[in-house]
Amino acid sequence: MDWATRKVLTWRLSNTLDASFCAEALEDAIAKYGKPEIMNTDQGSQYTGTGWIMTLTKAEIKISMDGRGRYLDNIFIERLWRSLKQEAIYLHEITNGFQAKQIIDDWIEFYNAERPHTALDKRTPDAAYFNQTGIQKAA
Repeated sequence: MDWATRKVLTWRLSNTLDASFCAEALEDAIAKYGKPEIMNTDQGSQYTGTGWIMTLTKAEIKISMDGRGRYLDNIFIERLWRSLKQEAIYLHEITNGFQAKQIIDDWIEFYNAERPHTALDKRTPDAAYFNQTGIQKAA
């Protein structure tokens, strides 16, 4: 997520705690949007392991981690997960990963492209992000 505009840049779904899916998402975001100066995460095992740390180090991205038990340090991500669960996940009887991925994909597309945020002067994350960066939105 881009902190300033709350745009979800990329995401992955996994049923393991392996860090590789997180590193893949980071590499995808860098390829599409460029390298961030700083990456902030919680202290989950995916983000404290060597795979994640090495990916950030190789890309020369500064590492920032929330304090233990400090959910407010990453409040935008925590709020995103809460909204996603309440507005999409809990409303469906999900039976497999393919269905879960489609539901999440649809909701994140809605969140980025259609859902205005008061903190963004009622703009969507897409509108705020592409206006701020000058990058053209891909079709």
